[in-house]
Amino acid sequence: MTDRSTHFGFRDVPVGDKARLVRDVFDSVADRYDLMNDLMSFGIHRLWKRFVIGMADIRPGQRILDLAGGTGDLVKLMAPRLGADGMIVLSDINAAMLGNGRRELLDRGLIRNVCFAQVNAERLPFPERSFDRITMAFGLRNVTDKQQALHEIARVLRPGGQVLILEFSRPARPLKPVYDFYSFNVLPKLGRLVANDAQSYRYLAESIRMHPDQETLRGMMQQAGLERCDYHNLTGGIVAVHRGYRF
Repeated sequence: MTDRSTHFGFRDVPVGDKARLVRDVFDSVADRYDLMNDLMSFGIHRLWKRFVIGMADIRPGQRILDLAGGTGDLVKLMAPRLGADGMIVLSDINAAMLGNGRRELLDRGLIRNVCFAQVNAERLPFPERSFDRITMAFGLRNVTDKQQALHEIARVLRPGGQVLILEFSRPARPLKPVYDFYSFNVLPKLGRLVANDAQSYRYLAESIRMHPDQETLRGMMQQAGLERCDYHNLTGGIVAVHRGYRF
């Protein structure tokens, strides 16, 4: 990777091309995204997301930004906790994913305190100190400039607020052989059978390997100006929840 190139899975691509390539991936998988998540993780992703919400300590009246929120899994858990005076923004850079999320929430009657915004996490269109909580589940690894996105997150977080980032990470060494076999052999075949798209799921497996490990991401959050940064490994480090505060 150079100043003018970045990773798209295991490939080096021009920086200006990555957002389009990622958009193409999620345009392709949007309609089968939730089903594939359940199949890929054997449903465990729902437990991971509930763990994040438990850490978030959502309270009535808060303002929350859910970045790369896709089909709204986190919003479905957070919106009922906000009360009539709270507000949550479901955001995603991908219009197809955001549209599916909006339909999901409409079907559940969870729109009273929910707004929708198609945004790039590297250039958030919100004033400083806008949100009490910022969440991001399985989205940061697809961002072209992760450090810039973290700076933007810190900028729009209110003093006393916290950010929670759920992302695939580095599993414990004994899990690695099985995890690698599953990722590069089973996952693309599952993508082909269910979503008719093996290539996108091969990219998703590769993008996990190119994502910063737990300690590196914690350091990046600190560099962005977040404080008391820590992380919690789940399922042997296959995923990790990173948390940071602004004071």
